[in-house]
Amino acid sequence: MKKITVITAILFLFISLFFLGFTENKGVSPNTYYKVYLDEQEIGVISSKEELEDYIDKKGESIKKKLHVKKVYSPKGLEIKKLTTYNNKVDSVKTVYEKIAKKKDFTVKGYQFTIKKDKKGQKIYVLDKKVFEKAVENAISSFIGSEAYESYKNGTQSQITSTGSMIEKVYLSNDITVKETNIPVTEEIYEDEMKLSQFFLFGDEMKKAYYTVQADDTVETVAFNAQVSTEELLVSNPKLKSTKNLLYAGQQLVIYYLDPQIHVIVESHVVTDIESNYRTEETYDPNRIIGDDEITQQGENGLERVTQNIKSENGVMVYVDLVSKQELKPTINQVIVRGQKSIPSVGSLTNWAWPTASGYTITSNYAYRIHPIRKTRQLHPALDIAGTGYGSPIYASNNGVIYSTSCDSSYGICAIINHNNGYYTLYAHMSRRHVKVGQVVSKGQRIGDMGMTGSATGPHLHYELWIGGPPWKGGTNINPHRVHG
Repeated sequence: MKKITVITAILFLFISLFFLGFTENKGVSPNTYYKVYLDEQEIGVISSKEELEDYIDKKGESIKKKLHVKKVYSPKGLEIKKLTTYNNKVDSVKTVYEKIAKKKDFTVKGYQFTIKKDKKGQKIYVLDKKVFEKAVENAISSFIGSEAYESYKNGTQSQITSTGSMIEKVYLSNDITVKETNIPVTEEIYEDEMKLSQFFLFGDEMKKAYYTVQADDTVETVAFNAQVSTEELLVSNPKLKSTKNLLYAGQQLVIYYLDPQIHVIVESHVVTDIESNYRTEETYDPNRIIGDDEITQQGENGLERVTQNIKSENGVMVYVDLVSKQELKPTINQVIVRGQKSIPSVGSLTNWAWPTASGYTITSNYAYRIHPIRKTRQLHPALDIAGTGYGSPIYASNNGVIYSTSCDSSYGICAIINHNNGYYTLYAHMSRRHVKVGQVVSKGQRIGDMGMTGSATGPHLHYELWIGGPPWKGGTNINPHRVHG
């Protein structure tokens, strides 16, 4: 009997608690609030999502004035989730706002452009897409020239009737993506297209210097003395239209050191009349005393109309393709009879032959430039000679002995000649070599074929001149124009 009484009491207590709990919430509706998270961490609970958004926008008046926008938004990573609860406890919007502000930056709506450069992504933020597009156009014009670029875009380029050039294609080789996004207000946001153009051309640090022109200075000598390429000098001084511009003593030129963030590719069709230098043919008379030489036929330069397709990157030629070559005036070779039976292994100090076929284009002089592959500023200690076609002949520029041959990832197939007169010449990027170490070669003898082995963007000859000793072993690298004029 006692046991039944205990069980009855427990049952009564359970039923009473159940009905008491039910009675407590009877007729009371749950509250709808919003729980705020920042990067998945709870910040607080608020009664209105819109109230927080309006408060963020109201507190961002200074940001709106600075960036000329109409609204300020919450930071990236902020989530507001609906919460249904009987609990009446909520945080003030001000308290939640202050917690957010301490942890993360607020945002504005805009666009993120990502430029892939050297396997890295450079992020550019703008509020208006047109700012980015106009900045790219300005950067392109800097490399091409505003008039030439406008003519290309408008389809008003002059047709080539005899000689001249036409731009066939202009594009960026960078992979560029764009997306609309909320931008943290502490990021660099470009509103001025000219400021963004400068970034495209010169990078984060716009290095600047001045140069005072000296008597007899040319565009090439100024660029060399300032350790920049001629293309950089022309971009820095838009009033200089070409390397043929005349300078005057005391003239002030500005030097901006390019660090291009975009790669502007220009493909052009070019027709040029190029003087073809005559060659000197040597014959040997066993009846003449050594050194008793006679010119039996005077040389005369010819003229050729050369058609080429040229690809340039940021103003620097990187590929030249020969399309055609028409002789306008024949070349008459000079003939010298030398009083010597065998080929001398000692080269002349005054008579040097050009190392390629006619119709060539010098794509890079002995000058400072930004390397087209490594993208670093350095002295280019040679002449790059292109345009005669892949597989065209490479000639020894003087008598001598093959000092060394090699093949590596930089120079490709290469040969060095010791001219036994204090000079050495180096021939790189060949597709094929026809000589071996120790072989005596004569001026004008074919020693290899034009190619693009090693570190090269197109078929060309990399031609170096050294004096006083072998390359990198006591010799001094000098400008080949010293002997070739």
